[in-house]
Amino acid sequence: MKRNMAMAAGLAALTMSAAAWAQGYPNQSIEVVVPYAAGGATDVIARLVATDLPNELGQQVVVVNKPGAGTTLAASELARSQPNGYKLYMTTAAHTISASLYNNLRYDPIKDFAPIHLVARIPIVLVTTPGFGVETLAGYIERATTSKDGITVASPGNGTPQHLAQALFQKQTGANFVHIPFRGDAPMVTDLLAGQVESAFITLSAALPHIQSGKLNALAVANPTRIDAIKDVPTMDEAGVKGFNAATWFGLFGPAGLEPDIENRLHQAVNKVASTPAFVERIESMGGEAVNIGPAEFRDYVDAEAKQWAQAVEASGARID
Repeated sequence: MKRNMAMAAGLAALTMSAAAWAQGYPNQSIEVVVPYAAGGATDVIARLVATDLPNELGQQVVVVNKPGAGTTLAASELARSQPNGYKLYMTTAAHTISASLYNNLRYDPIKDFAPIHLVARIPIVLVTTPGFGVETLAGYIERATTSKDGITVASPGNGTPQHLAQALFQKQTGANFVHIPFRGDAPMVTDLLAGQVESAFITLSAALPHIQSGKLNALAVANPTRIDAIKDVPTMDEAGVKGFNAATWFGLFGPAGLEPDIENRLHQAVNKVASTPAFVERIESMGGEAVNIGPAEFRDYVDAEAKQWAQAVEASGARID
């Protein structure tokens, strides 16, 4: 009995010390790791958050870019880090795709991470070159299903959300596609503008200026509602492909085991920053939507995304060793 009482007392002391430690958080600078190079949408959104987060947390927030291995390099580092709230991870839908895409991951994208805050979503839009000669989604599908040789569809790489959205679309419509993978959005957009490829499923942030200038023709956006930045472009549902939604999203994670009090502290701070009119306006100018949901709802969202992208990976046949 004495041993049990001692163990109970020790456990209570540990619980109290953990709670007290969490109440003192943060007392040093915080690092936000981004698994992409500087200048991309994820980096921009992470820096938008990091710029004003010190006003809420009272400590410096530093963004560190660690690109490589399709986001898995940075994710692996985060999964092994201490769950103390001082190293965080701003990533995208690629995180949930990894669970199905990679054969030999050294971490579990779901179990080894603590979802903190879903910041924003940027939908994927189907675009064609003006010379393609089709103005509607119905016309695009007709050509794609009747073309003997298939039509070329670009993506920023095998296994990306854009590639997987293409695979789901192909499965749903019976389109005959010739997939042309690139190494990122920039070279893909260059070849689209030059007419070297005929179409692409592309994040709206990458395509928006070219849609607005008339250099690319947007047929439909894979989103439940229209996007203000391209109000005249119908949703996939409106254009005839029912229930087809695909987006990349941007969310903040910590390593699994993060104290709930710290998790909630971070969520509340990010929510304040990402709910300001200036922040929302900046996201909308990129063709996105501010989402701002906390740990519990974000966790459910991650689980649902992992299931959807698993189906897409299977449809695409993409695998990485």
